[in-house]
Amino acid sequence: MEQQLVTEEDLFESKPDVVSGALVFKGTRIPVEAFFENLAAGLSLDDVLRNYPGIGRDRAEAAILLAARNFSRAAA
Repeated sequence: MEQQLVTEEDLFESKPDVVSGALVFKGTRIPVEAFFENLAAGLSLDDVLRNYPGIGRDRAEAAILLAARNFSRAAA
């Protein structure tokens, strides 16, 4: 069975009254930008999840796969 693809709308939200409207993981105050900046700085996914346990591994992995999918589209 094919797994349903997760969309940005499934994972993220932006509200003016939450972190000044920054894109955050849905239901949290954790900016998506901070998540990827931590990974880019060399932290492992486990380290990032220890720092931001509210994300959860499933959503973190889905965010990474979504970013990769969007990058692949942009490169095509």
